[in-house]
Amino acid sequence: MKWLNHTLIAGAICAVLSPPHVAACVAGATAPDWFEYVAKLTGRHIKHRGPTHILTHWLIAALAFTFVWDYHGILMAFAWGGVSHIMTDAMTVSGVPFSPYSDRRFHLFGGRFRTGDPVEYAIAAGVVIACIGFSHLTGSGGFAPFFYDWSGLYQQGSIDGAEWKANRFRLI
Repeated sequence: MKWLNHTLIAGAICAVLSPPHVAACVAGATAPDWFEYVAKLTGRHIKHRGPTHILTHWLIAALAFTFVWDYHGILMAFAWGGVSHIMTDAMTVSGVPFSPYSDRRFHLFGGRFRTGDPVEYAIAAGVVIACIGFSHLTGSGGFAPFFYDWSGLYQQGSIDGAEWKANRFRLI
């Protein structure tokens, strides 16, 4: 998948679950690719979708940061962003390595499309729309910097009628 779709999917899901962690999650959603560039700068050449794209490594990191130790959830969000990257790359024809001890590739839904296909953008759009819909249905009780409740702010008296009228149809 392209970076745009990785960031859209991870950012939308994280915005629904934990809005303050969106930046860390989006950074993690692109990390498996930019880790390759970091390795190249240190003189170590690794191929794309190689050691940085191993599903078990990202999953173990995400579970460890979720249940064992983390500082304010930042590393947890970063690791789950990496897991989302691996899962979305697994939908492509080339797939991702499941484990460093196996040469087999892991595919989701049969690995039906190539990177850059219109299906990739449709999946990202579907996830974003579903997350926006879910956020509006659940009416999150906390502060969500990306999804404002304009009618609620108007009813509380936090904004005036002109501001409500200007923003009432904005979803984001």
